[in-house]
Amino acid sequence: MDEIIVQSEVQLTKKEKILKFYNKNKISIFSLLSLVLVIVIAVIFYIESQEKKKKIIAQNYVSAKIYLEKNDKIKAKNILKKIVYSDSSIYSSLSFYLLLNENLIDSKSEKSELFTYILKNNNFNNEIKDLIIFKKALFESNFINESDLLISLNPLINEDSIWKPHALLLLGDYFYSKNEFNKAREFYSKILLLKNINNEFYKQSKSQLTLMAND
Repeated sequence: MDEIIVQSEVQLTKKEKILKFYNKNKISIFSLLSLVLVIVIAVIFYIESQEKKKKIIAQNYVSAKIYLEKNDKIKAKNILKKIVYSDSSIYSSLSFYLLLNENLIDSKSEKSELFTYILKNNNFNNEIKDLIIFKKALFESNFINESDLLISLNPLINEDSIWKPHALLLLGDYFYSKNEFNKAREFYSKILLLKNINNEFYKQSKSQLTLMAND
């Protein structure tokens, strides 16, 4: 009997402590619960808005392709440029390549700016990012100086990227076209030291080295 009384007193004491704690901190408790509720609602709203944004971007991309089929290049160009600046990793790059492939942009500086924007404002995996870096350098190699081209390709030639042999070959060809054979030879020779690459790179490098040796 005494044990039952003791247990009842202990339970009552716990309830009193809980009630006392609640009464003392109820404002903080309600504030915390309200904050959690607001965060949950905000997260749900953000997710839904992002999904809605993706659908709109996808629809706009399809619209741009339809305009291209109708040969309305101006409307297609305007839509595609907006998608590029929407920072959608998939559709930004797709739209940019469509702008390039359809020759919708004539300005070299505008193309370079779009390349730079895409690289800075989108989260690509390393392989896609390296591809874009190479394409940017390939495009700019016709008009930028040696220093800028080397800076542009440094991320590829200083790492074990699958685009490393492409970058080295591009630099070799760049200096060869300028009759700077010592520099060209340096980059062609580096290709011959690479392992597990397409045999075509070896052939092209050896061929260029042979031509320079015969000059």
